[in-house]
Amino acid sequence: MESGRRKGLNGFLSSLSLLCVILDIQLNGVLGATHVEIEQHLEMGRKLLAAGQLAEALSHYHYAVEGDSKNYLTYYKRAAVFLAMGKSKSALPDLTRAIQLKPDFLAARLQRGNILLKQGNTQDAREDFETVLQRSPDQEEARDQLMRANELEELGEEAHAAHHRGDYSTTITVLDRVVELSPWDPESRELRAECYIRLGDPRKAIQDLTPTTQLRNDNRAAFLKLSTLHYNLGEHQESLGHVRECLKLDQDDKDCFSHYKQVKKLSKQLDSAEEHIEEARYQEAIDKYESVMRTEPNVPYYTNKANERICFCLVKNKMAAKAIDICSEAHQRDPRNINILRDRAEAFILNQDYEKAVEDYQEAREFDKESNEIREGLERAQKLLKLSRKRDYYKILGVNRSANKQEIIKAYRKLAQQWHPDNFREEAEKKEAEKRFIDIASAKEVLTDPEMRQKFDSGEDPLDPESQQGGGGGQGGQGWPFHFNPYESGGNYHFKFNH
Repeated sequence: MESGRRKGLNGFLSSLSLLCVILDIQLNGVLGATHVEIEQHLEMGRKLLAAGQLAEALSHYHYAVEGDSKNYLTYYKRAAVFLAMGKSKSALPDLTRAIQLKPDFLAARLQRGNILLKQGNTQDAREDFETVLQRSPDQEEARDQLMRANELEELGEEAHAAHHRGDYSTTITVLDRVVELSPWDPESRELRAECYIRLGDPRKAIQDLTPTTQLRNDNRAAFLKLSTLHYNLGEHQESLGHVRECLKLDQDDKDCFSHYKQVKKLSKQLDSAEEHIEEARYQEAIDKYESVMRTEPNVPYYTNKANERICFCLVKNKMAAKAIDICSEAHQRDPRNINILRDRAEAFILNQDYEKAVEDYQEAREFDKESNEIREGLERAQKLLKLSRKRDYYKILGVNRSANKQEIIKAYRKLAQQWHPDNFREEAEKKEAEKRFIDIASAKEVLTDPEMRQKFDSGEDPLDPESQQGGGGGQGGQGWPFHFNPYESGGNYHFKFNH
């Protein structure tokens, strides 16, 4: 047993020794880089940088810095690559190291001052520009940048004063120039975003806050605010994305986690509701949208959206009266929404209220003159209105537009018995009964034939000679619908009805 332990220990020591040798070789390979090798890396970096191959150039500068950590120029050149890649935060430590190694390196000081100014750090930027001017009084860029640093400080004081007194419009105007001078300063963008929120312009607030998530390390507050702004605008997917970024930085962040649960729940309900609509499962979609309103009763967008989609589903389910109520409520909340106007128009058509359907389509047309769907809907509603003033087969039988074939035949039999001409003795009554009986028979013929019913529903009377060349006749002395003639047996009017 002791022998086994010794063997194991010897094996461990052997492996450790080998690892040390490997590490020693690797370290010597880097630390022991010759001057020629470093120059080769610098030259390759310069060529690749000139060719725009920034990532490859950066790799060579990394080798050069590791090979000679005391060479201020290698840090400066690597900083130049970082700047070319748009990574100013990475360039800043290299510029600082170059200045430490060579305090009179004015080019590095000027470059660092420019970065600090863009970051809004006017105090440190001023020190760099003043140092450059002390050693080189004619340095024009340093003099101009020093003036901008002074202007930036004055503007910052002015912006905060305006914000303190609640003058958000002035604050924004001042901050516009501040952001122009220091585009990498998150504080000025965050302050301007707050002003936009106060003035009711969340879109511009989002534009300002988005870059601050990169300008600050661990900017969970910005991610949460962005998520909230998108959420209130009804953009639940974008909201979910931002709050997840917050949780990536700290999964235990209580505010972000609480908001995440709410957004995720609502997002799931919304997506599920739309899936039901795509599958024509309209009642399930209605139930989901009712859940949406319970989940989020305080953000108007979701209540409006839910009512809009419930209105649509009720129309699809041929529930005209309820659809009109819900659509009207949605229209009051969002009067310029053409989808709501379209759906309420369709509900009015189901309810055989064609005048109101035309009105809704006309109103929708005013808001969107380019929509083919709205134009076609208006034309159809106008045709139906015109037809209704002549002869409406649904009204003749007293059935809804959603009635099925069984309901139509049942209504026809009842009315045919009621208005059979044999039931009347007076000549005037008999003529009126004949006229009504013809209309009842025509209505039954059209509404039980799928093709003719579809034509009628689209605003065309299949028995109207004006629209059907060579077709059947209309009311009062017209020809009979196709082969059907209730009087073909002569003037005795004997009919049998199968029940």
